[in-house]
Amino acid sequence: MNEKIISNGINRRGFLKTSAKLASSAMILSLGGSKLFGRENIGTAAVAIDKVTLNNGTKMPILGFGTLYLNDEKGANCVADAISLGYRLLDTARIYGNEEAVGNGIKLSGIKREELFVTSKLWVDDSGYENAKKAFDVTLKKLGTDYLDLYLIHRPRGDVKGSWKAMEELYAAGRIKAIGVSNFDEQQLKDLLADSKVKPVINQIETHAYFQETSAYDWLKKYGVQMEAWSPFAEGRNGLFTNATIDEIGKKYNKTVAQVCLRWHYQRGIVAIPRSSQKAHMKENLEIFDFKLDEADMRKILGVDLNKSQFPEWT
Repeated sequence: MNEKIISNGINRRGFLKTSAKLASSAMILSLGGSKLFGRENIGTAAVAIDKVTLNNGTKMPILGFGTLYLNDEKGANCVADAISLGYRLLDTARIYGNEEAVGNGIKLSGIKREELFVTSKLWVDDSGYENAKKAFDVTLKKLGTDYLDLYLIHRPRGDVKGSWKAMEELYAAGRIKAIGVSNFDEQQLKDLLADSKVKPVINQIETHAYFQETSAYDWLKKYGVQMEAWSPFAEGRNGLFTNATIDEIGKKYNKTVAQVCLRWHYQRGIVAIPRSSQKAHMKENLEIFDFKLDEADMRKILGVDLNKSQFPEWT
């Protein structure tokens, strides 16, 4: 990933066909899905979202709200909108420059802090034992909370082991409910496990229909580490929202390409954190629990895998 976060300016839903259906149910009922990780169905006023059980027993919503590029007042309003619709998992990071906006959105929502699952990430510049502890305190101050539900090492660079030691201590002190990593390959995860007291609960990586990471899916399962998808739509790159195969599957269920993609993640037991600044799209992203892809659909989606990152500037 480049040191600077760069938006590619793609409208994630600009490609969607106008005939796509937006369901209008007030309560979505889960049909179940993959049993790769433990599930618990939870209800909110707006939506029912399953939870996965992480390897330390922490329960995490399987569908959440990403906040990259959502900054300042707009970001705060987007976060508040997402919470009002039923999202409880919020994902941010120091390098996004919007932790304060996310915190303001939480305040605007009026939801109790303990009802939310808040994730942030330690950036490379803050790696190392002392730096990580200082960066964590800054993150908490910006978010306006006294603990995090999940804290991740954002990139496997810098003093990873020093950072992890600091995070283990913060976890032991109860200031973080769970700790994990992002963008780690198998060898990097093994190196961390060799010198750690606490196993990472999650590896947040690029994975979507065009980069399915089937190998990572298998080795993360082997290590008991939850797979989480950042950019589950690949930001619409390479024409994902007009992919003929996925569009055909969507028509079968009267669903959009985006909804089929999220349902595909869900049925594989993968946590996904789609981002949108449009409330209608936030709502659409939640409407994936009233249908189920059959085995033939899952095989068809497997066939669109390009096995190639769609973010070369971040690798």
